[in-house]
Amino acid sequence: MEHQQENQSNLNSTAHKVWFITGTSRGFGRVWATAALERGDKVAATARNLSSIADLQEKYKENILTLELDVTNHDQVEKAVKRAHEHFGKLDIVLNNAGYSLVGTVEEATIDQVKAMYDTNIFGAVAVIQAALPILRKQGYGHILGTSSNLGHVVLPVIGYYASSKWAFEAIHESLAEEVKPFGIKVTIIEPGAYATEFGSQESLKFADGLDIYTDFKATFFEGLQHMERGNPDATPDAIFKIVDMENPPLRLSLGSHNLAWVRKAYAERMASWEEWESVSNAAQG
Repeated sequence: MEHQQENQSNLNSTAHKVWFITGTSRGFGRVWATAALERGDKVAATARNLSSIADLQEKYKENILTLELDVTNHDQVEKAVKRAHEHFGKLDIVLNNAGYSLVGTVEEATIDQVKAMYDTNIFGAVAVIQAALPILRKQGYGHILGTSSNLGHVVLPVIGYYASSKWAFEAIHESLAEEVKPFGIKVTIIEPGAYATEFGSQESLKFADGLDIYTDFKATFFEGLQHMERGNPDATPDAIFKIVDMENPPLRLSLGSHNLAWVRKAYAERMASWEEWESVSNAAQG
């Protein structure tokens, strides 16, 4: 424990942090990697295609290490995490950001499509965590961040499978936080709402083959999304920095001004339903 406290003190006294970030080619991964570099931190930035982050390497030189990484390739994940640690000598922050959405109703999406999304959104993130933990434990410190979503608490139709991956993501990280706390490792789940990122691009979406019976329903759903207010992703780095610079960061950080009202309403409805059926539930105890 004294060793961990000493290491934590050394961490707090170090001005510049070292980040390992997945999915830095676009979206929040790109925004947060760039912001970290701009404030003088060092970043191991990963992407499936190195050409997509070549400009970062050219601009930030020795402060960045660019690595090709497909998080579904678990051998590649382990090698990338190890390479980043060897290159910079430590890892302060491990940020799982890679992911995509599967668009389609529960009936339309194939099992293979759902499995493929989970391979990236869940198993890829787990592979990064498992590769990083031995390093962070040996250091006696570290902060694991995971990009979830406000859809980790509420659900929309047509992207239910994506939301389900975020519910799983939340559960895994909440359990992880308790498991690694004794080793001086922190965990924070980042929950963005709707933002004007490239997450809605063809590169970040996979579409299930449509069934005619859902055509009108999905048209109405997508029309509603068009009118949804979206936040500015460039406004988010300060919130992330506050979290990673804290001695005792929260388990969850919501990003955006609309999330809490939506989540509060959802949980109020759940509580009302549970309480309405409380006598039936209690009777089932036996």
